[in-house]
Amino acid sequence: MVGLATPAEAATSATATYTKTSDWGTGFGANWTIKNTGTTTISSWTVEWDYPTGTSVTSAWDATVTSAGTHWTAKNVGWNGTLAPGASVSFGYNGAGPGAPTGCKINGAQCDGSQPGDLPPSAPGTPVASNITDTSVKLTWTPATDDKGIKNYDVLRDGTKVTSTTGLTYTDQGLTAGTDYNYTVVAHDTIDQIGPAAGPTPVHTTGGGGGDPGPHVKMGYFTNWGVYGRNYHVKNIVTSGSASKITHINYAFGNVQGGKCTIGDAYADYDKAYTADQSVDGVADTWDQPLRGNFNQLRKLKKAYPNIKVLWSFGGWTWSGGFGQAVQNPTAFAQSCYDLVEDPRWADVFDGIDLDWEYPNACGLSCDTSGAASFKSMMQAMRAKFGANNLVTAAVTADASTGGKIDAADYAGAAPYMNWFNVMTYDFFGAWAAKGPTAPHSPLTSYAGIPQAGFNSAEAIAKFKAKGVPASKLLLGIGFYGRGWTGVTQSAPGGTATGPAQGTYEQGIEDYKVLKNSCPANGTVAGTAYAHCGTNWWSYDTPATVNSKMSWAKNQGLGGAFFWEFSGDTGNGELVGAINTGLN
Repeated sequence: MVGLATPAEAATSATATYTKTSDWGTGFGANWTIKNTGTTTISSWTVEWDYPTGTSVTSAWDATVTSAGTHWTAKNVGWNGTLAPGASVSFGYNGAGPGAPTGCKINGAQCDGSQPGDLPPSAPGTPVASNITDTSVKLTWTPATDDKGIKNYDVLRDGTKVTSTTGLTYTDQGLTAGTDYNYTVVAHDTIDQIGPAAGPTPVHTTGGGGGDPGPHVKMGYFTNWGVYGRNYHVKNIVTSGSASKITHINYAFGNVQGGKCTIGDAYADYDKAYTADQSVDGVADTWDQPLRGNFNQLRKLKKAYPNIKVLWSFGGWTWSGGFGQAVQNPTAFAQSCYDLVEDPRWADVFDGIDLDWEYPNACGLSCDTSGAASFKSMMQAMRAKFGANNLVTAAVTADASTGGKIDAADYAGAAPYMNWFNVMTYDFFGAWAAKGPTAPHSPLTSYAGIPQAGFNSAEAIAKFKAKGVPASKLLLGIGFYGRGWTGVTQSAPGGTATGPAQGTYEQGIEDYKVLKNSCPANGTVAGTAYAHCGTNWWSYDTPATVNSKMSWAKNQGLGGAFFWEFSGDTGNGELVGAINTGLN
């Protein structure tokens, strides 16, 4: 008798697993991963599958892909055909159409490595949605059954896998408020056969526009450089729950050079490609789309939260040196800013302009001598160019000392042309005075022993009002960080120091989200908190002090509040929540 070899060995020697890597509506990206699950080396591989009519492969790499009608075949190329036991290799392709592959075979055997007669698992129970918030939902399901046992479950959102888990529950986070989703769950057995899907279960997240943001401005700065070391992206505004609690965002910063508004960071602003998990709406950027980066993410944010308005902020501490030249011709400066903000590629993203000139006719990083009228001339030109339907705002000094920075420029004269002033009521004191005395960097009021008269929020607001700036055009500033010294033995303010305390990114400054745990507040002075831990002394605002400052702002008839900046807050947006609650 001649012995006939059975196909059982081939059937268990390899598996091929399909993954959809991206979807941009008219097309998609995908890959197959081939794994040698046997005990001998594979010298070549062929993967076959079927697509429904209307779905096709348009380009491929790391494999030779051909078709006969709706049947597709992929063969290894010269360098990736040999697979040792346990090794795997992938090839990828772009496709068109909505279909999914069926009938997969690897070297003539089932792609899941199953034997004839092996049964796939049953469908799990239809997932039950609970704990639905603006940005998350909890899913729970009953187990699937299988003759060989269940290995794990895939949770799919709108057809795309978001996780694999061995449990029977999963909380999906990072969703967009006020958005519809559909969830299904499938089971894998111990030989990686996939069963039918449970569900679908529809979910609509809460929030996302339609709510009344209230009469007060609640504005936060988003920094373009935060996408690097800080790893803070527009999506974090959503996942923290902050998006439903703010009214405006200042995008910081554009530069001021050669008498013009210019791009601050082209890569972060409009070129950086976002993956699906980083993106506000869960859709990845493609190489050929006309706008990427933060600008595109802000566009997506505004679509989900239509009440949010975005201003492009120019200048800031580092880039204010160019304003003096720019205001020599205010009309030309305004035209350059308008042309940049209203560039057709991103005109829909921005609702106006913010000018952070630190400081007109005074000294900041550099000194300006353009005269007291220069600020008014700039804002008058901006309003004339941007018109009545765009916002025109500015961040301004809070130095209320006699002959100080508020006295140096005609802020009241500029007020009729502006929607509001962001009064920077923070950074009054800090470890640039290395020996102290220790003092809160954002005091609401004066107090006995304050190092400098006029350096507090109440006196700054009062001075602007006295000069004729309407209270409704003044926003109170909140810092989402602390300033601190080291070598301090005294817990109360007014102690001596040996230098700045160590911070994550620079000396003497640290985010609230770090300080709340590393050096918890143990006292308050002048409406803000301070903390003495070891030999470090920090001052910063907490949710409690922010809430009380918001009450003060309302009593003063102010237009609202703003903060610097989003990434200093906790992952669940404690400080933004305090601003929102305090102003409502």
